Amino acid sequence: MPALITYRTPIQKDWVDYNGHLRDAYYLLIFSYATDGLMERIGLDADSRGQSGNSLFTLEAHINYLHEVKLGTEVWVQTQIIGFDRKRLHLYHTLHRAGFEDALAASEQILLHVDLAGPKSVPFGEISNSRLQSMVDGQRGLFTPSYTGRTIKIPG
Repeated sequence: MPALITYRTPIQKDWVDYNGHLRDAYYLLIFSYATDGLMERIGLDADSRGQSGNSLFTLEAHINYLHEVKLGTEVWVQTQIIGFDRKRLHLYHTLHRAGFEDALAASEQILLHVDLAGPKSVPFGEISNSRLQSMVDGQRGLFTPSYTGRTIKIPG
């Protein structure tokens, strides 16, 4: 199983800046919608969240802006599960467009499974845990993404 396509959208007029490029905040919005798409696949869709009272919170997110994205461009997000434990999920989103092989942007994220009544962290339920494990197993042959584990600093 390759990286999953978790979100598709055209770049909208109010998402671009004075240079005609996608504003930096909207990359995160697109990746956030991709996380919602992943949540649906692992049993944390709106109905399940309502019944269980559980959701995912983002603990950390890094974005690498790799190539410009312009108004009207049709883009999609591919998601790779890097790993997970009882309560946390490590994922990697990449933004793509047709006719261009390289990723336009990448986002590495750590998410926490939370009981909203607390809020407090709780272990993944059986369904989510099983689906995440199936995804990890299916993506086992994928290369480790280029932009994981990076830190921000000016080399000196």
